[in-house]
Amino acid sequence: MDASIGGGAVAGSDAASGSGRQSHPVPPDAWEQPEMRAALATREISSVYRLLRKHGVSQRQIAAMTGQSQSEVSEILKGRQVMAYDVLTRIADGLGVPRGYMGLAYDEATAIKVVGAADGQQAEEDESVKRRRFLAHAAQVTMGAAVFGPESGTWSAGPAKTPAPGRIGMTDVRQVEAATRALRSLDYQYGGGFCRDAVVAQLSWGQQMLESSGTEPVKNRLYVALADLHSLAGWTSFDTGLMDSARGHFANALDLAKQGDNHPLVANVLYRMGRVYLHQDAPNDALKLFQLGQIAAQESGSELAVAVLCANEAWAYAMMGNEEQAVKLLGRSKDEFARANLAEAESWVKFFTETDVYAMIGTVHTVLAAKNAEHTKYAIPALTKAVESYTDDMARSKTFMLSALATNHLLEGDLDHGAKVGSKAVDCAEGIKSERVKDRMRPLQVEAERRRNNADARDLADRLNSFYAA
Repeated sequence: MDASIGGGAVAGSDAASGSGRQSHPVPPDAWEQPEMRAALATREISSVYRLLRKHGVSQRQIAAMTGQSQSEVSEILKGRQVMAYDVLTRIADGLGVPRGYMGLAYDEATAIKVVGAADGQQAEEDESVKRRRFLAHAAQVTMGAAVFGPESGTWSAGPAKTPAPGRIGMTDVRQVEAATRALRSLDYQYGGGFCRDAVVAQLSWGQQMLESSGTEPVKNRLYVALADLHSLAGWTSFDTGLMDSARGHFANALDLAKQGDNHPLVANVLYRMGRVYLHQDAPNDALKLFQLGQIAAQESGSELAVAVLCANEAWAYAMMGNEEQAVKLLGRSKDEFARANLAEAESWVKFFTETDVYAMIGTVHTVLAAKNAEHTKYAIPALTKAVESYTDDMARSKTFMLSALATNHLLEGDLDHGAKVGSKAVDCAEGIKSERVKDRMRPLQVEAERRRNNADARDLADRLNSFYAA
């Protein structure tokens, strides 16, 4: 169906007279009227349908346009709420509603308002300059001082200016938190490419609440909820290769987490942005962010947050070739994890389980093994435990570990087993929408190519080449 709203529509009729062509039954100006815009902005679909009925659009026509049954339309008209993102987008597209009117769009306008103009304004900046800008911002948020250089302005042009609820309560904030949990689960299982647009759309909707009135406890919890949602938007942007958008979201997440006085979340956001820099092969800048995160983690008193930061500092040191510091920080990460109260951990750090401890040990020793194959004897047992423990709902993490495990087996000379594990990694990767997975599997591809004289390694290399070509 054409999503545009054509002129000359005959209200209440599916067919235009004369030409035999179908015209849109919704009047061209219907979506611009204040009452309709308010209903769209709050996603009150029952009100939208009632207003369409006033314009002479029948239940049958609404059903035909939205792909719903007439009974579903009738139930919505009686007050049934529509919450599912896919249903909302189908309704918007079917009726010809601009998605931005419902906070569902990730179009250019929404991108500028929600994500900030980072992708456009900073495209010509050198990546190292962008990293320094973020470091300066992170230092100012964490320590109240521009440690690494002057902080350089705002990161976002502000939320989309659609009507917000006049007053919010804890129920509204809990809805944001529940949506974030659900979307994070999708990210873990299927990759950021599967859910990023939904995360950004939810963020557009949630940020409207910043303009609403509410009690101080409600507003503080809202700051934290939106900080976590911005953090997820940053992570899914990172996973899909949109680095400038990731940086903008993480900067906004830092500001909101600080406003909500939540040190563990500040630490978590800094850890995640540090991971972006590790991925970009900038371990020095990553280490600075991890160290700032340590300050916030220690202020929070969360041993689990400290454990996460220590493990990632170890990764940075390993990439820098500092074996001694890497091993030392892995040990501290294990000690802090052993002391942590996992039952009371907050949701954004609760992901770090015993399985993740093994994963980080294996990852750090894999980096060290690239220069000293002796480290395979530490990497392989840890990675094996991680792979055995990760369930299908952590498919992306499992893929990372399978790829690293296969790489270690190849480095160790166990080519047959390495090829089998590598093939499993490709199997998992094919079901995940993630640029990061592709990047993290490159070392396996390199090691397989180096051993082309072996039939098993050659088969794996060919399969990896086909995977990247596809």
